[in-house]
Amino acid sequence: MNETYNVRHFMEMAMNCFYQKNRGNGNSFFTFACFLILCSILSYPAISFSEKKVIIISPHWEGIETEFERGFEQFSKAKTGERIGVEWLDQGGTSAMLRFVKSEFAARPEGIGIDMMFGGGVDPYLELRRLNLTHPYRLPEGILSKIAPSIGGMRMYDPDYHWYGATLAGFGIIFNKAVLNMIHLPEPKTWEDLGDPRLLTWVGSADPRSSGSVHMAYEIILQAFGWEKGWEVLTRLGANVRNFTKGSNQSVKDVAVGEVAYGLAIDFYAWAQVDEVGAEYIGYTMPENLTIVNPDAIAILRGAPHPEAARLFLEFVLSEPGQKLWMLRKGAPGGPVEFQLNRFSVIPSLYEKAWENTSVRMNPFDWHSSLIYDSEKGSARWRIVNDLVGVLLVDSHRELVRAWKQVIERGVGEEDLRRLCAVPISEDEALKLAGKWGDPEIRNRTIAAWTAFAREKYGAFGGGKTGRGASILMWVSLGVLLVTVAPYGWSVVQRRRVQRWILERDDK
Repeated sequence: MNETYNVRHFMEMAMNCFYQKNRGNGNSFFTFACFLILCSILSYPAISFSEKKVIIISPHWEGIETEFERGFEQFSKAKTGERIGVEWLDQGGTSAMLRFVKSEFAARPEGIGIDMMFGGGVDPYLELRRLNLTHPYRLPEGILSKIAPSIGGMRMYDPDYHWYGATLAGFGIIFNKAVLNMIHLPEPKTWEDLGDPRLLTWVGSADPRSSGSVHMAYEIILQAFGWEKGWEVLTRLGANVRNFTKGSNQSVKDVAVGEVAYGLAIDFYAWAQVDEVGAEYIGYTMPENLTIVNPDAIAILRGAPHPEAARLFLEFVLSEPGQKLWMLRKGAPGGPVEFQLNRFSVIPSLYEKAWENTSVRMNPFDWHSSLIYDSEKGSARWRIVNDLVGVLLVDSHRELVRAWKQVIERGVGEEDLRRLCAVPISEDEALKLAGKWGDPEIRNRTIAAWTAFAREKYGAFGGGKTGRGASILMWVSLGVLLVTVAPYGWSVVQRRRVQRWILERDDK
């Protein structure tokens, strides 16, 4: 890519210079034509070189793409004598990426011009495998034998080699210790703690429809607590969210700067903030027996246009040189050069070999949870859960918060909670519906029904009965104003106080 750019850049500068010096000179046309032909001939090797690449669609952030592109160019040079480049495609988060890949294959079943999918957890890869949209490749034994076959009861790679766990991801809660001390809130231990009424507006979360990691956290909660209790946890948590962001990294940053005190976080985003801000200010916890560490996968897609380059990239990512990029500190021998990635390796032996130089704070193969995550279930109902959360918690957030305030004012009674946290379908119905969710008519009709359900249940907690006269109406309005605005105003005052303290700390 660099060679092609350099030749093109040279040609542009030369042509501009030629034009400036020979403007109006008709006799120079023949010389100029010869010059263009010569440049084309000289540029041919570079253009040919640029075609040696692998095309990857990924939700990964810039740091991962940069470090793995640099590492792969070195790896491919050592293996083949030529540097193979990487072309990255970004469709946004995991859900958007999965929708794009499936829609492209629907239009072009033989192949979509993309070699690989890299990142986004494991559930999307199970769906692609079911749809026969991945291409199998068995890694060389020297690489495969070093990878752990499973973790916490979950496979690390497909039994038929259609996908592999490229790294691991843990899901938990990031929190700002300094903020909690200032506003007298507790450190979290479990997901349920995020539904505490005192946390109103102090919780951060991304929209799971645009963030695969936050979707996983929500799915983990549903599996850890069961469908009905899980939705109670999610509803209370969602009611305490200040606002749903587009990306999961934004809510993590909001915790770091004191906009919120708690946030749902994938491990490496949290550790990056711990490293940057300091462990004395930022904490991260993975709720005991209520969360998991699971594979973050990679796969070759069906009809890959550069199959040999794709296989070589897969070998690189799963080999020791590729795995060291995930876990070593920036600047360590064999580690990342520009970006520290703070992620787990899938090779257990690397933790002993590189522990002194690693940036991760635990060995996932020594960490245990009694929660058995059902990845097949999670994959099957991925879009159903996204749309349910979207309708009940995100799109209706203002109405949810208003109803939650009424529940708090009335003492958080069991009947109020039951009504507030009700869902329109059972778990069995959700799984049955998942098989029909690709039909736009069924999906749109169902979402419309869910929207009406949400509007009705939250509306039932609205401002109560109207009065018999203007005076009663005035007092009711004043009461509602005090109930809704005063707590918000107090939270704003507290938040600004926290931010002033953070600025003073940074200045010092």
